Amino acid sequence: MKVTEHIARAKGKTQFTFEILPPLKGQNINALFNSIDSLMEFRPPFIDVTYHREEHVYKDRGNGLLELKVIRKRPGTVGICAAIQGKYNVDAVPHILCGGFSKEDTENFLIDLDFLEIDNVVALRGDAIKTENYFTPNSEGHSYANELVKQISDLNQGAYLDEELLNSHKTDFCIGVSGYPEKHMEAPSLESDLHFLKKKIKAGADYIVTQMFFDNQKFFDFVAKAREEGITVPIIPGLKPLSTLKQLNMIPHRFHVDLPEALIKEVIKCNNNKAVRQVGVEWCVQQSKELMSADVPFLHYYSMGKSDNIKKIAEGVF
Repeated sequence: MKVTEHIARAKGKTQFTFEILPPLKGQNINALFNSIDSLMEFRPPFIDVTYHREEHVYKDRGNGLLELKVIRKRPGTVGICAAIQGKYNVDAVPHILCGGFSKEDTENFLIDLDFLEIDNVVALRGDAIKTENYFTPNSEGHSYANELVKQISDLNQGAYLDEELLNSHKTDFCIGVSGYPEKHMEAPSLESDLHFLKKKIKAGADYIVTQMFFDNQKFFDFVAKAREEGITVPIIPGLKPLSTLKQLNMIPHRFHVDLPEALIKEVIKCNNNKAVRQVGVEWCVQQSKELMSADVPFLHYYSMGKSDNIKKIAEGVF
């Protein structure tokens, strides 16, 4: 079932959803299931599955030469989505990236998803890999998420890359895209970021999931500005609880997200990460309750493969 259909069926009731990180290579599927099992009591209508592209590393060959090697640290998203849908009978929503994919790769990826009756995707540009200062697209791929959205939308109309293909099957993907309440790190302003978000909607996106934020007013202001720009699709807030003292500096640096002063002061008082984790849970519970009172369609939690704090939050909210 499509994400937009889940919203319609809920008739205004806020639903619980979450996002998982594929386990590191070498761990079997049970490591993932153990993380998901404890959250199923909150009846998520769908589970997002992130995609992690390959990384490039240089290995010293010992003769003064370096060898470029491509490594993948995590298993593929398609298989994980199929396993989730088969075990839990909930919709799995795979992320699909511009980075690391040619257009042909993207089409094949989508054909596999359609074959498995996976109805939803989240289309993202993706970040630069460690060896890049800035994002570099595949020479045969897409540079921007709106281009990726258009390819998916075209496939929904039966338009494949091979224009001579006869009797082509139309896919029927519901397409999600990302939104940034505090703007994307590379955007010069929030207004320009909204301009590009609008391009993704015009290309065929059906809903928006936001980057994490810790100040609900930033989300409310973002939604208001998006509506002023004529963006009418559902906007889903993405939430991540703080869990370590290190994140106090890492999250603003890596994600360009501001932390409220009140939250910072509470975290600074903590003597260990266990105490930080509790502060993060309590803050996220209050965020969730306020957002729920604003009738958001879902509360979408970034679990990062750890479910214990997400469960505590859900227990306090749902």
